[in-house]
Amino acid sequence: MEKFDYAKAIAELEEIAAKVEKPETKLEDIDALVERSKVLLKQCREYLRKVKEKIDSIEE
Repeated sequence: MEKFDYAKAIAELEEIAAKVEKPETKLEDIDALVERSKVLLKQCREYLRKVKEKIDSIEE
């Protein structure tokens, strides 16, 4: 499994947001972009949760 790249995921989310805001973006494209953003957000949250757990374990 490929190592998760948080910075790359955030950059992709920013690209998605920019595309969604463009008036020329078609509705069916927005649907796909929203679905992709859901996946990225889930991965980002999981990554941050793991980082927090690692930090918490170091502090104990």
